[in-house]
Amino acid sequence: MTIAFIDLAAQQARLRPALDRGIARVLDEGQYIMGPQVAEFERGLSAFCGARHSLSCANGTDALQLALMALGIKAGDAVFVPSFTFAATAEVVPLVNATPVFVDVLPDTFNMDPESLKRAIVKARADGLRPACVIPVDLFGLPADYDALNAIARENGMSVIGDSAQGFGGIYHGKVTGSICDITTTSFFPAKPLGCYGDGGALFTDSDELASLIDSFRVHGKGTHKYRNERIGVNSRLDTLQAAILIEKLAIYPDEIEARQRVAERYSNALGNRFEVPFVPEGLRSIWAQYTLKTRDAAERDALQERAKKAGVPVVIYYPIPLHRQNAYKAFPQDPAGLAVSDDLVNRVISLPMHPYLEADVQDRIIEVVGG
Repeated sequence: MTIAFIDLAAQQARLRPALDRGIARVLDEGQYIMGPQVAEFERGLSAFCGARHSLSCANGTDALQLALMALGIKAGDAVFVPSFTFAATAEVVPLVNATPVFVDVLPDTFNMDPESLKRAIVKARADGLRPACVIPVDLFGLPADYDALNAIARENGMSVIGDSAQGFGGIYHGKVTGSICDITTTSFFPAKPLGCYGDGGALFTDSDELASLIDSFRVHGKGTHKYRNERIGVNSRLDTLQAAILIEKLAIYPDEIEARQRVAERYSNALGNRFEVPFVPEGLRSIWAQYTLKTRDAAERDALQERAKKAGVPVVIYYPIPLHRQNAYKAFPQDPAGLAVSDDLVNRVISLPMHPYLEADVQDRIIEVVGG
């Protein structure tokens, strides 16, 4: 039995006729940059998540940088990011000459810890920085604790960028990610729950002003004409071909999210007595970009990895090193109480195969191997 960690081929088999028609339409029309499919896809995104404005771009990392640029984040500003996440969340901050400040995460949801954020804000001010922005991450598909984090941000005069690269489509107390923060960003990297066949990303906001700035920044700082430059921008546009692909994927996305729920529930029911399975707070829905277990310790995880390797079951560690211990980031400020949860999680987390097309017999085999 060959087991895929993420089975993009199964999804493509389901969508192939529609994908072929969509790609052929782009080829026939010949508008490869900002063609009509881009605007059509952006309208579909807004209809899905409820955001007033959806603006696509070249990738999820660019989306974060564009958000910071639109908010005017600059040198002397502190931007608070979790340490237990992918590097893109932090790397965009120095690119706009601001300072990332690392915050710990909660041990059950793996998302930003509001109390750690409060301590990090005090630290940033003591270091002479202006608290300007917080970037919670919807890690592994689960929305962050936005009520608490948004309240802290408002109390301190900060903006909030929701990094929903892994969580677009998650539910937070009746709201879909994309409609919760000042700006939300996402990624359409192929392995993401809503992924294209290359790179792609998007930003969401209800602000007309921020949407206008993002639209300008993503096309070289354009004004009313593409050769009238009003500001320093970048080149970050979603290819028309990728938009055509994503239109078809978005059409089946709600169905795929429900399928992911069923897979996650089956894992949790089968493995909950053996490992610490993912926790989803009441009123929230994860889209299960990853299904991540916690073992008792590193030794138990090593044993699980060895069993899985011998049985041909792909498992992955997201993430083996927290950002505050990476060479690129270890000199930046952090919660003065330390980042103990992030340091602990990297030794205990392990992710199992997760996608909407995971058949019951394959999942049974994974559960058998992982459970030992």
